[in-house]
Amino acid sequence: MEKWFEASATSLIAITLSAIGIYILVIIYTRIAGKRSFSKMSSFDFAMTIASGSILASTILLKNVSLIQGAVGLLAVYILQIGTAYLRRYPAFQKITDNDPIMLMKEGEIYYDNLKKARVTESDLRGKLREANVIRLSEVRAVIFETTGDVSVLHCDPETKLEEWLIKDVKQKT
Repeated sequence: MEKWFEASATSLIAITLSAIGIYILVIIYTRIAGKRSFSKMSSFDFAMTIASGSILASTILLKNVSLIQGAVGLLAVYILQIGTAYLRRYPAFQKITDNDPIMLMKEGEIYYDNLKKARVTESDLRGKLREANVIRLSEVRAVIFETTGDVSVLHCDPETKLEEWLIKDVKQKT
């Protein structure tokens, strides 16, 4: 409790100016790099979001990290993001950076081995089906654990078939 509520006017001004400066730089860098900088499309995108937040906080609150150092660190992370996004066009590199989507359910059949691999419980699966307004399991064409950790539920009337293109890269039943 000794210094929890202490702050000099100088330190508060420095924090405010650093926050304004690094905030403006995040906007500029994101406009240059594109919206993908904060998307949740791959594990690398997630790492980008975490790293940016950490650099932002460090630059604003730590006395030993200057605005210039924060700006350069942030720029380096954005350059890594742009480079990785470009290299992900090549399947070999994409295999390194991305997880594979996993089929959890197809045509009403639950793939229990894939549920275990994805560490998704039956209860989680039921919850996702309810979120997607599924009323009958026969409506479910596919439930996919995406590379981002999201769960996609593809459902419609039982007569409609799922286009194979939509599940081309999804790991099927093992």
